Amino acid sequence: MNFDDVDEFAAGLSGVTVATKWGHRTWMVDGKGFAWQRPFSKADLKRFGDQTPPQGEILAVRVENLDAKDALLEIAPPGFFTIPHFDGYAGILIALRKARVKDVRAAILDAFRAMAAEATTSRRGAASPRQPTHGTSDRRATRTFGRR
Repeated sequence: MNFDDVDEFAAGLSGVTVATKWGHRTWMVDGKGFAWQRPFSKADLKRFGDQTPPQGEILAVRVENLDAKDALLEIAPPGFFTIPHFDGYAGILIALRKARVKDVRAAILDAFRAMAAEATTSRRGAASPRQPTHGTSDRRATRTFGRR
């Protein structure tokens, strides 16, 4: 899979626009980025130390929350990983060369849905007060990713 394949799939989702953010292609819904090209910065490469960083095209995608991120990384689909720059951020990276097409598409679709839902909630939040929540949510990744 490569960025052209990502573009073909993501651009086919309802309401998706493609923009350039920070000099890289970004797929957006309702003005919110859900997937983007994410080459490594010099600082990223330095943090890899003696390890060889993943090669080829790297895609970043949003996830619903940090619980979903942890669950997805625990499942460990081929090519999915994170870096220190993404610590505390609801997003993951995908080395497209190593990832399975079905897993990349599932991640893109989940990212699209998460950001579309966030945009809808933001629009509604301006018109109505939020309801208090009790307890904590333990939501996990909603897609089933195959194991190696």
